[in-house]
Amino acid sequence: MGGKKWRWGVILDAGSSGTRLHIYRWKDARKALKNATPEDLRSLPKLMTEKKWTKKIRPGVSTFGDKVKDVGPEHLQSLIDHALSIIPAEKVHDTPIFLMATAGMRLLPEAQQTALTSEICSYLQRNTRFSLPDCDLHVQVIQGETEGLYGWIASNYLLGGFDHPDQHQHGKGHHTYGFLDMGGASAQIAFAPNATEAEKHWNDLKLLRLRTLDGNPREYRVFTTTWLGFGVNQARESYVRHLEDRYADAAGELPDPCLPKGLRTTLEGNLIDRRKTRTASLVGTGQFEECLRLTYPLLGKDKPCEDNPCLINGQHVPAIDFDVNHFIGVSEYWHTTHGVFGGKGDQAYDFATYQKRVKDFCGRDWQSIHRGIPSGNNFDVRLAQEACFKAAWLINVLHEGIGVPRIGFHEGLSKANVSKSALEAAKQKGFADPFKPVDKIDGVEVSWTLGKMVLYAAGQVPPAGGNDRYPVGFGSNTVDVGTPPDFQFAGSSWEPLRFAGNQTGSAADADADDDWDLDAEDILDRAKAHSTTGFFAFVAILLLFLWFFRKRDRRMRVYGSVKSLLRRHHHHHHPRGRPGKGGAARGGLAGLASKLFGHRPSSGPAYERVMEEGDADRFELASSSGAGAGADPDGDAYDLSDSSDGLSSSSKSPSGLGLSRLGLSSGLATPVEQHHPYHHALLSPTSSALDRAGLVARTESRERLTVPPHLALAGVGRRSRAASPTLLKSPRLSPLET
Repeated sequence: MGGKKWRWGVILDAGSSGTRLHIYRWKDARKALKNATPEDLRSLPKLMTEKKWTKKIRPGVSTFGDKVKDVGPEHLQSLIDHALSIIPAEKVHDTPIFLMATAGMRLLPEAQQTALTSEICSYLQRNTRFSLPDCDLHVQVIQGETEGLYGWIASNYLLGGFDHPDQHQHGKGHHTYGFLDMGGASAQIAFAPNATEAEKHWNDLKLLRLRTLDGNPREYRVFTTTWLGFGVNQARESYVRHLEDRYADAAGELPDPCLPKGLRTTLEGNLIDRRKTRTASLVGTGQFEECLRLTYPLLGKDKPCEDNPCLINGQHVPAIDFDVNHFIGVSEYWHTTHGVFGGKGDQAYDFATYQKRVKDFCGRDWQSIHRGIPSGNNFDVRLAQEACFKAAWLINVLHEGIGVPRIGFHEGLSKANVSKSALEAAKQKGFADPFKPVDKIDGVEVSWTLGKMVLYAAGQVPPAGGNDRYPVGFGSNTVDVGTPPDFQFAGSSWEPLRFAGNQTGSAADADADDDWDLDAEDILDRAKAHSTTGFFAFVAILLLFLWFFRKRDRRMRVYGSVKSLLRRHHHHHHPRGRPGKGGAARGGLAGLASKLFGHRPSSGPAYERVMEEGDADRFELASSSGAGAGADPDGDAYDLSDSSDGLSSSSKSPSGLGLSRLGLSSGLATPVEQHHPYHHALLSPTSSALDRAGLVARTESRERLTVPPHLALAGVGRRSRAASPTLLKSPRLSPLET
């Protein structure tokens, strides 16, 4: 039953080289609101993922363009099976699934794109129970601009640019980070321009609207664009064609300065033996400066710019203020700077250091490089032979295309008008760099898929005041208030959770399940905490009594006084007595007195605890409103429930667990006979404080325990089931007056 508070989401990133499954989880907004702190209320929903919740398979979806019917059973099914092994079965129907294809699918003819997305959606609807109400929304080929925007959301979400803007001030009131992504087929950029550029190019920006846990909207104006064909693989193909044109008269061998010296490959990049080849081949010369010069024209800087300024291929991009726009780079930006060339411990991208490493590596002979690669490791061989071209392409895109300053870390910071302490703090975090390649932030992979799911989770937060005037999503920056015509909604709603067998759900139903919102580990932790509290309270009381009654003569005097008082009370109310019942009566308070004072009754049957039919370990201890409530590690509070399906005493009572284990709770919660000689003594003002407020209160039960009517009328055990028919029919008992 545990885990009902969680929402789940599945997204399939259908890239050019393969499809990667991502699973995310977050707390249902209504549950998260229960004990949210002021800081929580100003924050976006908190998403989590784990390494085992991802899986990638090859090749990409786009390779099924000519065999559409095979994409489901031969490609998607293994990812679906993995998702079902992670997500609880009862939550699958309430879990959205998305497949979003990127650059690989964008290169296919439109007819093949449509056929593939249609078949994928139909397969998912036929063969899974995931939530997929709208094929156009859940299965689509997303534009590069959308991919960049999702990446921008993910980056700032992980870095804290949204929730803690005061900790990320870059100057001029700017607190968000720019996002750079490069894959095999395309590259993206997304950033929020400074105020001057945002006003100048307002119609080029996207309006992004999120919603924090308190239901209030958060709006951002972001520029995003994509360069299709500028990913490393597509750029390499363009580069090889350029070499073919340049050396058209060469006799089958094309000198390639972007390959290590002596390396020979086919035009497609496969290793070849010189003695066996008769086809055109590439021969590495290891001249990295020449490689930089030959890859520069691929940027298209000479293309006409219709809307100034432009960066790459004649595409307009607002001017970037690197004093406030600090970029992170993912995918190839990370792999190309941290793979073959090391630098995994670097806090920042240092252009001078990086270029030196690249030049040293690319100037080496291929045989010496190959000897350093473990035998049979074809993956590392491929990385090594492609490393020089990728490094040249990345340097050109970053510094000649986008314009990132060619400076080292320390040199760049020295120009900033900030204090030395601030620089040191920035240096430790790496946030003061104009560019920083990253793979993970706080252990979470930076992926545009996270941005999509953050948007979806924010859409499930109930809007403040119940007025959804500002829906979550993004669109053109064409209106000051309201929703633009091309607005793309998050695809989520703020309806209650739906569980298997109850598709409608309700607030009442969810509240009834609050106790089950705790995971197994939460329940165990609370049981331990509560039992420890009860145990120490009991030990303290016991030590107090042992100290007070440490002398036998004092114990016997107190015992004699209590016995004499009870005897007089008994004769006053029952002049004739009922010997047949006296033994059972003595089993209550008298039995407890004998244990405390060291006196054993001379006669009478032993006390027996009589319970209703059922398991003894399923009872609950009653408490006043709110008593014993614990704090969920995730922020939820739980209340003691009247339901018979509630938590056992070991989980929910702050003191009941310790008492029941030590056997003290059974000393008072007993079925009392019709003429119990001590039942007035239990309620009498002359009874000890321990009797009235200590052990009696700690052993009253909601259910499973039979409680005498006279105690029930006093409020003890008022949640219990009815007592025996004999007790209920007693003519001697009457309601207590208040």
